[in-house]
Amino acid sequence: MPHILAADIGGTSSRFGFFDAPSGGGLRLQGEIVRLRTGEAASFGGLLARLFAEPRPFAAAACDLAALAVPGPVQDGVCVAPNIRWRIDLAELGQAGLARGALLNDFAAQAFACRSGALAGAVVLQRGRRPFGVGGVVAVVGAGTGLGHCALTPDGRGGLLAVPSEGGHMAFPFVGDAEHAYGEQLRRAAGIPYCHGDAVVTGSGLARLHEHLTGEALTPAEVGARLERSPRTVEWFARFYGRVARNYALAVMALGGVCISGGVAARNPVLVQHPAFLAEFRSAPSAGHAELLAGLPVVLNRDEDFGVHGAALFGMQLLERD
Repeated sequence: MPHILAADIGGTSSRFGFFDAPSGGGLRLQGEIVRLRTGEAASFGGLLARLFAEPRPFAAAACDLAALAVPGPVQDGVCVAPNIRWRIDLAELGQAGLARGALLNDFAAQAFACRSGALAGAVVLQRGRRPFGVGGVVAVVGAGTGLGHCALTPDGRGGLLAVPSEGGHMAFPFVGDAEHAYGEQLRRAAGIPYCHGDAVVTGSGLARLHEHLTGEALTPAEVGARLERSPRTVEWFARFYGRVARNYALAVMALGGVCISGGVAARNPVLVQHPAFLAEFRSAPSAGHAELLAGLPVVLNRDEDFGVHGAALFGMQLLERD
């Protein structure tokens, strides 16, 4: 029975799941998801060594594959993540006694998770004309420490292909004088050449927006705790989030639907349940495109361990093709 270590390495925390793949098919999580503070490790290898410093459902030597979702682009088994001070390199697996591993972008893992049982508890934001996942490409967009994007499509061999994107680093499209004034203020304050999604639709972006609209300089968690008393912050952020989701759905022709993921909306669902989110998502210059967008299923994933399950599914697909 294969053993898979699946992980979602984040800028703030990292989650690990120990899975087996019974002969009857599917994946089974052994024990609980393990959470470690990413910044408390001095290196990637050190993080994995900390994981196995305590007894786990199976030892590193018994692991057939470590499937590790990472917050950035992957090249030749290496990821230089913008929000982690050390680089993630598969060459360091041996420090923890692991023999084989594979890296995938963290939102590729989110995309794979859309085909796992982890999506069962998703909140429906828009029903669409067909069930979620049926009829074509699925788009996943999510605000957390960064703004992730990924598309999931059949690979033509009976499996799935995740197509990662660094869309969070593309220029953010502000609309109207008030938004452009905010964008210019944000650009100057952040010292960046242009405002990109990571600066606008993320936890830090929520805090910056709230300060711009109210004058209150708060942490993202503090803003989240007072959203009921901050209607302008909610309305603006919901509009921005809906715009990001719409633009990516159109970019990849997400006829299978859109999944909103990431910690910001998972912890503060009002930010996508506000009417401004769907109003912006459905807005388009042509009636045909507006109709298309209104017919797409849109769901909100509130399971913050979602990426771990997606990494496990990715790992199982790799092992099946050995």
